[in-house]
Amino acid sequence: MITREMIERINFLYHKSQTEGLTKEEKEEQKRLRQEYVKEIKERVRRELESIRYANNSCEHCGHDHHHHRH
Repeated sequence: MITREMIERINFLYHKSQTEGLTKEEKEEQKRLRQEYVKEIKERVRRELESIRYANNSCEHCGHDHHHHRH
């Protein structure tokens, strides 16, 4: 799960890497956090895409072949 603390730590490590550099341990932590973050984002996108349902172009209430937007 992506938490505010996780994002803050990722950002902190990024800014530190740009200014003073990271220790070996911090580089490993940064890599692990980024991988976890990307994995979670991919999973969220996958779930969202799987939840999409396509509407039938045939209008059920009027019988015409045209597209209605369903929200």
